[in-house]
Amino acid sequence: MAARRGVGLSAFQNRDSLSESYATHGASLRSTHLNSFQTQLSVFQSLLHNFALQHADTIKSNPTFRAEFARMCNAIGVDPLAGSNVKGKSAKGGAKSWWAQMLGGDVNDFYFEVAVRVVEVCRNSRGENGGLMGVEECKKRVGRGRGIGGGIDVSDDDILRAVKSLKPLGSGFSIVEVGSKQMIRSIPKELNTDQSTVLEAIQVLGYVTCSMLEDNLNWEPARAETVIQDLLADSLVWVDAQAPEKEYWSPPSMNDSQD
Repeated sequence: MAARRGVGLSAFQNRDSLSESYATHGASLRSTHLNSFQTQLSVFQSLLHNFALQHADTIKSNPTFRAEFARMCNAIGVDPLAGSNVKGKSAKGGAKSWWAQMLGGDVNDFYFEVAVRVVEVCRNSRGENGGLMGVEECKKRVGRGRGIGGGIDVSDDDILRAVKSLKPLGSGFSIVEVGSKQMIRSIPKELNTDQSTVLEAIQVLGYVTCSMLEDNLNWEPARAETVIQDLLADSLVWVDAQAPEKEYWSPPSMNDSQD
Protein backbone atom coordinates (compact mmCIF):
# COMPACT_ATOMS: atom_id res chain seq x y z
CA MET A 1 0.00 0.00 0.00
CA ALA A 2 1.33 3.39 -0.96
CA ALA A 3 2.01 5.83 1.88
CA ARG A 4 -0.14 8.98 2.08
CA ARG A 5 1.74 11.99 0.81
CA GLY A 6 2.05 14.76 3.42
CA VAL A 7 1.10 18.38 2.93
CA GLY A 8 3.93 20.15 1.18
CA LEU A 9 5.24 23.69 1.58
CA SER A 10 3.48 24.74 -1.61
CA ALA A 11 0.09 24.22 0.06
CA PHE A 12 0.92 26.82 2.72
CA GLN A 13 2.18 29.20 0.06
CA ASN A 14 -1.05 28.79 -1.92
CA ARG A 15 -3.11 29.51 1.20
CA ASP A 16 -1.12 32.66 1.96
CA SER A 17 -1.51 33.79 -1.65
CA LEU A 18 -5.27 33.19 -1.52
CA SER A 19 -5.61 35.14 1.75
CA GLU A 20 -3.66 38.03 0.28
CA SER A 21 -5.88 37.96 -2.81
CA TYR A 22 -9.03 38.10 -0.64
CA ALA A 23 -7.61 41.00 1.38
CA THR A 24 -6.72 42.95 -1.76
CA HIS A 25 -10.15 42.34 -3.25
CA GLY A 26 -11.86 43.40 -0.01
CA ALA A 27 -9.83 46.61 0.13
CA SER A 28 -10.73 47.33 -3.48
CA LEU A 29 -14.45 46.85 -2.76
CA ARG A 30 -14.29 49.12 0.29
CA SER A 31 -12.52 51.80 -1.71
CA THR A 32 -15.08 51.56 -4.51
CA HIS A 33 -18.02 51.74 -2.11
CA LEU A 34 -16.46 54.69 -0.26
CA ASN A 35 -15.88 56.62 -3.48
CA SER A 36 -19.45 55.90 -4.59
CA PHE A 37 -20.85 57.04 -1.24
CA GLN A 38 -18.77 60.23 -1.29
CA THR A 39 -20.00 60.99 -4.80
CA GLN A 40 -23.65 60.43 -3.81
CA LEU A 41 -23.22 62.56 -0.68
CA SER A 42 -21.63 65.36 -2.68
CA VAL A 43 -24.50 65.32 -5.17
CA PHE A 44 -27.10 65.31 -2.39
CA GLN A 45 -25.39 68.16 -0.55
CA SER A 46 -25.38 70.18 -3.76
CA LEU A 47 -29.09 69.53 -4.28
CA LEU A 48 -29.83 70.43 -0.64
CA HIS A 49 -27.87 73.65 -0.99
CA ASN A 50 -29.79 74.61 -4.15
CA PHE A 51 -33.09 73.70 -2.48
CA ALA A 52 -32.30 75.93 0.51
CA LEU A 53 -31.39 78.85 -1.74
CA GLN A 54 -34.47 78.47 -3.96
CA HIS A 55 -36.91 78.11 -1.08
CA ALA A 56 -35.23 80.35 1.51
CA ASP A 57 -38.21 82.73 1.68
CA THR A 58 -40.68 79.87 2.19
CA ILE A 59 -38.45 78.24 4.80
CA LYS A 60 -38.31 81.51 6.71
CA SER A 61 -42.02 82.37 6.44
CA ASN A 62 -43.71 78.96 6.74
CA PRO A 63 -43.16 77.18 10.11
CA THR A 64 -44.52 73.84 8.87
CA PHE A 65 -42.34 73.85 5.74
CA ARG A 66 -39.35 74.90 7.86
CA ALA A 67 -39.87 72.06 10.33
CA GLU A 68 -40.04 69.52 7.50
CA PHE A 69 -36.87 70.97 5.97
CA ALA A 70 -35.07 70.69 9.33
CA ARG A 71 -36.21 67.07 9.75
CA MET A 72 -34.95 66.29 6.26
CA CYS A 73 -31.58 67.77 7.17
CA ASN A 74 -31.40 65.79 10.40
CA ALA A 75 -32.19 62.55 8.55
CA ILE A 76 -28.86 62.84 6.72
CA GLY A 77 -26.90 64.24 9.65
CA VAL A 78 -27.06 67.91 8.64
CA ASP A 79 -27.75 70.32 11.50
CA PRO A 80 -29.14 73.63 10.16
CA LEU A 81 -28.35 75.23 13.50
CA ALA A 82 -24.64 74.39 13.44
CA GLY A 83 -22.79 77.69 13.37
CA SER A 84 -25.95 79.73 14.01
CA ASN A 85 -24.61 81.05 17.29
CA VAL A 86 -21.85 82.79 15.35
CA LYS A 87 -24.21 84.05 12.69
CA GLY A 88 -22.60 82.15 9.88
CA LYS A 89 -19.10 83.48 10.61
CA SER A 90 -16.12 81.42 11.66
CA ALA A 91 -13.68 82.55 14.26
CA LYS A 92 -10.88 82.96 11.71
CA GLY A 93 -10.97 85.29 8.78
CA GLY A 94 -14.70 85.96 8.98
CA ALA A 95 -15.49 83.23 6.41
CA LYS A 96 -18.88 81.58 6.48
CA SER A 97 -19.16 78.22 8.22
CA TRP A 98 -19.48 75.12 6.07
CA TRP A 99 -23.10 74.61 7.15
CA ALA A 100 -23.96 78.22 6.38
CA GLN A 101 -22.48 77.89 2.90
CA MET A 102 -24.36 74.66 2.22
CA LEU A 103 -27.74 75.69 3.63
CA GLY A 104 -27.63 79.32 2.62
CA GLY A 105 -26.99 82.33 4.83
CA ASP A 106 -30.67 83.31 4.97
CA VAL A 107 -31.70 80.04 6.63
CA ASN A 108 -28.76 80.13 9.02
CA ASP A 109 -29.45 83.75 9.97
CA PHE A 110 -33.13 83.00 10.56
CA TYR A 111 -32.34 80.49 13.31
CA PHE A 112 -29.81 82.89 14.78
CA GLU A 113 -32.51 85.56 14.95
CA VAL A 114 -34.98 83.17 16.60
CA ALA A 115 -32.36 82.20 19.19
CA VAL A 116 -31.70 85.87 20.01
CA ARG A 117 -35.40 86.54 20.46
CA VAL A 118 -35.86 83.47 22.66
CA VAL A 119 -33.09 84.76 24.92
CA GLU A 120 -34.71 88.22 25.07
CA VAL A 121 -38.16 86.81 25.86
CA CYS A 122 -36.87 84.47 28.58
CA ARG A 123 -34.72 87.10 30.25
CA ASN A 124 -37.46 89.72 30.22
CA SER A 125 -39.90 87.29 31.85
CA ARG A 126 -37.67 85.91 34.61
CA GLY A 127 -39.35 88.15 37.16
CA GLU A 128 -42.67 86.51 36.28
CA ASN A 129 -41.67 82.85 36.07
CA GLY A 130 -38.30 82.45 37.74
CA GLY A 131 -36.64 81.41 34.49
CA LEU A 132 -39.02 78.56 33.62
CA MET A 133 -41.26 79.24 30.60
CA GLY A 134 -43.43 76.93 28.55
CA VAL A 135 -42.36 76.43 24.93
CA GLU A 136 -45.87 77.39 23.78
CA GLU A 137 -45.82 80.64 25.75
CA CYS A 138 -42.35 81.50 24.43
CA LYS A 139 -43.55 80.87 20.88
CA LYS A 140 -46.47 83.28 21.37
CA ARG A 141 -44.23 86.02 22.77
CA VAL A 142 -41.69 85.64 19.98
CA GLY A 143 -44.58 85.81 17.52
CA ARG A 144 -45.84 89.05 19.07
CA GLY A 145 -42.35 90.52 19.11
CA ARG A 146 -43.14 92.74 22.07
CA GLY A 147 -40.12 94.83 23.00
CA ILE A 148 -37.81 93.13 20.49
CA GLY A 149 -39.01 94.43 17.13
CA GLY A 150 -41.52 92.85 14.82
CA GLY A 151 -42.86 89.38 15.47
CA ILE A 152 -41.71 86.19 13.76
CA ASP A 153 -44.05 83.37 12.78
CA VAL A 154 -42.40 80.38 14.48
CA SER A 155 -43.35 76.85 15.49
CA ASP A 156 -42.57 74.80 18.59
CA ASP A 157 -39.90 73.07 16.51
CA ASP A 158 -38.21 76.41 15.80
CA ILE A 159 -38.13 77.29 19.49
CA LEU A 160 -36.68 73.91 20.46
CA ARG A 161 -33.98 74.17 17.80
CA ALA A 162 -33.17 77.74 18.81
CA VAL A 163 -32.68 76.69 22.45
CA LYS A 164 -30.52 73.77 21.28
CA SER A 165 -28.31 76.19 19.33
CA LEU A 166 -27.54 78.09 22.56
CA LYS A 167 -26.03 75.08 24.34
CA PRO A 168 -22.46 75.52 22.99
CA LEU A 169 -22.44 79.03 24.46
CA GLY A 170 -22.85 77.69 28.00
CA SER A 171 -25.77 80.07 28.45
CA GLY A 172 -27.73 77.87 30.86
CA PHE A 173 -30.66 77.56 28.44
CA SER A 174 -32.12 74.07 28.15
CA ILE A 175 -35.37 72.16 27.63
CA VAL A 176 -36.83 70.29 30.61
CA GLU A 177 -39.87 68.06 30.83
CA VAL A 178 -42.38 68.99 33.53
CA GLY A 179 -45.19 66.49 33.39
CA SER A 180 -46.47 66.50 29.82
CA LYS A 181 -45.09 69.94 29.00
CA GLN A 182 -41.79 71.06 27.56
CA MET A 183 -40.36 74.04 29.40
CA ILE A 184 -37.45 76.35 28.68
CA ARG A 185 -35.16 76.78 31.66
CA SER A 186 -33.09 79.94 31.28
CA ILE A 187 -31.22 79.74 34.58
CA PRO A 188 -28.28 77.37 35.19
CA LYS A 189 -30.02 75.49 37.99
CA GLU A 190 -31.30 71.93 38.02
CA LEU A 191 -34.74 71.12 39.38
CA ASN A 192 -34.62 68.36 41.97
CA THR A 193 -37.14 65.51 42.03
CA ASP A 194 -39.41 67.10 44.65
CA GLN A 195 -39.54 70.42 42.79
CA SER A 196 -40.40 68.67 39.51
CA THR A 197 -43.14 66.71 41.29
CA VAL A 198 -44.72 69.88 42.71
CA LEU A 199 -44.62 71.70 39.37
CA GLU A 200 -46.18 68.68 37.65
CA ALA A 201 -48.95 68.59 40.28
CA ILE A 202 -49.63 72.32 39.70
CA GLN A 203 -49.78 71.65 35.97
CA VAL A 204 -52.50 69.05 36.53
CA LEU A 205 -54.44 70.64 39.41
CA GLY A 206 -53.85 74.34 38.77
CA TYR A 207 -52.40 74.97 42.22
CA VAL A 208 -51.24 73.11 45.33
CA THR A 209 -51.21 73.64 49.07
CA CYS A 210 -48.89 72.14 51.64
CA SER A 211 -51.69 69.94 52.98
CA MET A 212 -52.40 68.63 49.45
CA LEU A 213 -48.77 67.60 49.11
CA GLU A 214 -48.77 65.95 52.52
CA ASP A 215 -52.00 64.04 51.90
CA ASN A 216 -51.39 62.94 48.31
CA LEU A 217 -47.65 62.35 48.36
CA ASN A 218 -47.33 61.22 51.98
CA TRP A 219 -44.76 63.95 52.64
CA GLU A 220 -43.85 65.21 56.05
CA PRO A 221 -44.90 68.84 56.66
CA ALA A 222 -41.28 69.96 56.77
CA ARG A 223 -40.58 68.39 53.36
CA ALA A 224 -43.59 70.04 51.71
CA GLU A 225 -42.78 73.42 53.23
CA THR A 226 -39.11 73.22 52.21
CA VAL A 227 -39.92 72.44 48.59
CA ILE A 228 -42.49 75.24 48.40
CA GLN A 229 -40.12 77.76 49.93
CA ASP A 230 -37.35 76.79 47.48
CA LEU A 231 -39.73 77.28 44.54
CA LEU A 232 -40.90 80.61 45.96
CA ALA A 233 -37.31 81.80 46.36
CA ASP A 234 -36.67 81.09 42.68
CA SER A 235 -39.98 82.73 41.62
CA LEU A 236 -41.12 79.43 40.11
CA VAL A 237 -44.41 79.62 42.03
CA TRP A 238 -46.57 82.44 43.30
CA VAL A 239 -48.55 82.43 46.51
CA ASP A 240 -52.21 83.31 47.02
CA ALA A 241 -52.36 84.29 50.68
CA GLN A 242 -56.07 85.24 50.59
CA ALA A 243 -57.27 81.63 50.45
CA PRO A 244 -58.13 79.81 53.71
CA GLU A 245 -54.86 77.91 53.24
CA LYS A 246 -52.06 79.41 51.17
CA GLU A 247 -52.29 78.27 47.56
CA TYR A 248 -49.26 78.06 45.30
CA TRP A 249 -49.57 78.68 41.55
CA SER A 250 -47.11 78.35 38.71
CA PRO A 251 -46.90 81.32 36.28
CA PRO A 252 -46.77 79.06 33.18
CA SER A 253 -49.88 77.20 34.35
CA MET A 254 -51.64 80.50 34.97
CA ASN A 255 -50.86 81.60 31.41
CA ASP A 256 -52.29 78.32 30.09
CA SER A 257 -55.53 78.77 32.06
CA GLN A 258 -55.94 82.31 30.70
CA ASP A 259 -55.67 80.98 27.13
